[in-house]
Amino acid sequence: MSPTPPARRLRLGLPRRVFSQVLLMQLAVAAGVAVLATGLFLAPLSKQLDQEAMRRALAIARTTAQDPQIAEGVLTTPPTRDGPVQREAERIRHATDAEYIVVLNKQKIRWSHPTPGRIGHPVSTSPREALAGKEVMEIDKGTLGRSARGKVPLYDSRHRIVGAVSVGIAYDSVRARLLHAIPGLFAYAGGALAVGALAAWLISRRVQRQTRDLAFSDISALLSEREAMLHGIREGVVALDRSGRVRLLNDEARRLLGIGDEAIGKSPDEALGAGRTTDVLAGRVAGTDLLTVRGQRVLVANRMPTDDGGAVATLRDRTELERLGRELDSTRGLIDALRAQDHEHANRMHTLLGLLELEMYDDAVEFVGEVVGDHRATAEQVTEKIQDPLLAALLVGKATVAAERAVALWVSEDTWLPDQLVDPRGLVTVVGNLVDNALDAVAGTPHARVEVELRTEGRTAVLRVRDTGPGIPEDQRELVFTEGWSTKRPPAHGKRGLGLSLVRRLAERQGGGATVGAAAGGGAEFTVVLPEALTEAPAEPAPHPAPGGCGAAPVDVPVAEEEAR
Repeated sequence: MSPTPPARRLRLGLPRRVFSQVLLMQLAVAAGVAVLATGLFLAPLSKQLDQEAMRRALAIARTTAQDPQIAEGVLTTPPTRDGPVQREAERIRHATDAEYIVVLNKQKIRWSHPTPGRIGHPVSTSPREALAGKEVMEIDKGTLGRSARGKVPLYDSRHRIVGAVSVGIAYDSVRARLLHAIPGLFAYAGGALAVGALAAWLISRRVQRQTRDLAFSDISALLSEREAMLHGIREGVVALDRSGRVRLLNDEARRLLGIGDEAIGKSPDEALGAGRTTDVLAGRVAGTDLLTVRGQRVLVANRMPTDDGGAVATLRDRTELERLGRELDSTRGLIDALRAQDHEHANRMHTLLGLLELEMYDDAVEFVGEVVGDHRATAEQVTEKIQDPLLAALLVGKATVAAERAVALWVSEDTWLPDQLVDPRGLVTVVGNLVDNALDAVAGTPHARVEVELRTEGRTAVLRVRDTGPGIPEDQRELVFTEGWSTKRPPAHGKRGLGLSLVRRLAERQGGGATVGAAAGGGAEFTVVLPEALTEAPAEPAPHPAPGGCGAAPVDVPVAEEEAR
């Protein structure tokens, strides 16, 4: 037999939903304010009614004391029930609806009283101040109960004090007025409370819609999870409000964009400056997986609008992927070049084998010397003009790739670069991108040729890459440096349109620039100026005669000439 489940205990406390808690708190505040306002209004009202009753009693006492019959009666008649003082006092009392009017002499003997049996007897409360010439207002208790009193001195015709007049207003009437005002006051307070409750309900409903009817604990958990997620993911997240200002940055976004908390509250233009990254974050460039460059980083950005009019942008770092993709392209090019060289080497070996079989030993020795000398001359020509080993190795490798693609890659006779570069890897990136673009532009065209010129002006390095391709229209010469802009089909590993943008950014980071124009005889000519590229100004190089008297030294022999030989 299954055990009986324990009885559930009733749990008292605030409801869990934000809507219910906000509504209860606002109702409590509205009720508290109504009660407090009512109390604050009743307290001065009671005091005001007391003051009003005392002033009225004092005014009646003054009016009575100014009647000449009252003072004359006190001086000339005895205190009796039907005396002139009693008759006049009662007339005034009935006319003013006072509780009592007591006229007394200096010996405190009553000349009038609402109860005739008390006439001729001393008063119960001391009239000392009134007999001393002072007017008195007070709330006191006498033989007729609690009342609001006014006491004034009684003067004769010679302005001598002959007694006093005491007038009382029943305190029950004051209390009745106060109690009569309370229902109306509560009605107003109830109306105000009802309006406050309605406003509280409307506000709570709005809060309910905005919080999606979640509990406070759920909201707290969501905030904690959001913070952990935002700062834990390896994608940059930038949130913007409806005004287009940054309101949130996670750690990865700070790292990728190179900004900190100072960007919070600023627009992307103010935080990042002009550029494609700013245009993407601001929504001026639409699309998905938009490529952009920030510093030396290649980023993929996506922007999604939110319901409140803002937006959330995500940033992925694909710098390493782009680098690996370019290395893959270079590796494929080298593999193709090695395959071609392998084929060429096999042909040479067959030629050499034939010469040896024919016992033409002298011709075989001469053939081997020519082959080895050509390759040695190619490397020597590059290293004589470009003494940086990384850059020289790059151009020798690019020459092999160019030969495979039936393109002549030449180094200008004016080229000379010493081994004094501050950032050789940066210059390798610039030269590699420009040469690759030039090879792509001229590939498949007749008499394809690419010429590289590298020279120094003091500590400034000037690079020019010319080609014999179709060139770049004048209206597109600035667009080619925009991230993501390209006229070529994308490679297998990703998108194009980053090389020239990186070239310009590397140049601008060193205070230089990159431009493109038309080359002499057609094609495009890219010029990159890199100030402070050398550690010190180099000495003038010794002149190197160009082989065969040509104006430029070929890095590799053109394919057509080699086949003819």
